[in-house]
Amino acid sequence: DVYYGSVDATPLFVMLLGELRRWDLADETVERLLPHADRALEWIEQFGDRDGDGYVEYQRRTERGLENQGWKDSWDAIRFADGRLATPPIALCEVQAYVYAAYVARAHFAREAGDVETMRKYQRKAYDLRRRFNEDFWLDDVGAYALALDRDKRPVDAIASNMGHCLWAGIVDPERAPHVARHLLGPDMFSGWGVRTLSRAMRAYNPVSYHNGSVWPHDNAICAAGLVRYGFVEEAHRIIEGQLAVAAGAGGRLPELFAGFDRTSVGVPAAYPTSCSPQAWAAASPLLWLRTLLRLDPWAQQGKVLLSPELPSWIRYLDVDGIRISDREVRVTVVDDRVEVHGTEGLDVEMRPRDPLTSAIPDTIEP
Repeated sequence: DVYYGSVDATPLFVMLLGELRRWDLADETVERLLPHADRALEWIEQFGDRDGDGYVEYQRRTERGLENQGWKDSWDAIRFADGRLATPPIALCEVQAYVYAAYVARAHFAREAGDVETMRKYQRKAYDLRRRFNEDFWLDDVGAYALALDRDKRPVDAIASNMGHCLWAGIVDPERAPHVARHLLGPDMFSGWGVRTLSRAMRAYNPVSYHNGSVWPHDNAICAAGLVRYGFVEEAHRIIEGQLAVAAGAGGRLPELFAGFDRTSVGVPAAYPTSCSPQAWAAASPLLWLRTLLRLDPWAQQGKVLLSPELPSWIRYLDVDGIRISDREVRVTVVDDRVEVHGTEGLDVEMRPRDPLTSAIPDTIEP
C-alpha cells in the first residue's frame, strides 16, 4: 500500500530543487522537475492549506494514519506547555518555514527565466507568509515561536527545537532571532550534548521519550545551520562540539537519537533503546556541520560564492576538498584566521556571510 503521511515533504522538495540550483544543477534537470515543483506548490495551497488561512495543516483521515505528520511523528509529540495534546488540524511552525523557503526558491526560478509576473507572485507570497507567521506564531510572553497552531488557531506554546528549523529556512525576523538562540542554548533546551526536542521546563518533558526531550543529530545540525545563518556563530559551535563528543563516544557513528539527560549528570550520552545506527539523517549531519563552519553559500548561476569561515577555538585547522560547485572542484583550507580557496576560477568569491532573509534569490524580499 502507498501511504502519504508527511506534510513537510512537499515544500521540502521545492526547497531542495532551489538548493540544488545554487550548486548549478543542469538546466535540463531543472526544466524536467520544475513542473513537479509547481504541482507541489499547487498542493500546498489547494490541499495542504485545509481551511484557507494561509498555513499548511495536517489531520489524518483514518484511524490507521499517523496522528502527527511532521518529522516529530509520534502520537504525543505535539503538546502545549502544560502537557495537553494539540487537537488537529495542526499547523507546525517549521512546515510554514519550509513553505516560505519553497516560495523563495520558486521566485528565483521565475527570475532566472525572465518571468517577472511569476517572480513577483511568489515574492509576495513569501513576504506575506513571513509577516503573518511572525505575528501568529510568536509568543511574546516567553520570546519564542509556538510549536504549532491547533484546530482553533491557538498557539501550541511548548518550547521545542522546531523553531531552530525556522532559523534555517530564513522565516524568522532578525530582531527575534536572539530570543530563539537564547532558548535553544539555554539550560532547559541544551543538554551539553545537543539541543533537546522539548524544553525540560515543559510538562511533557521526558529525556527518554522519542520526541519530548530526546536529542536528534539531524535536528541539531539544522539548528546549528540556522543559528549561523542569523550570525550566532558561537552558539552553533557549542552544538557542533556536543555532537562531535557524542560521535566520539559512539565509535565515530552518530545514532538516530539519544536521551536528553544533562551532560553534567552523565559521563556519556545515554543511548535510546531503539535508536537506529546507522541512520541516514544522522549520517548526513556532519556534512551540514562542515558547511556551517565554513559559512559556505554558492550561487553558481550568478558566478559567485559567499564564504565566511569562522572556526571555534578548539579547531585550529580545517581542510575541506571536493566541494563541487558547477563544474569546479573547490577546496577551502582554514588555518586559524587564514583562509585559502582553490578551484574557484571564474567564480567571484565574496568573503562575507549571506543575508539571513535571503534563500534562493540574492535580494531581501520586500513588498
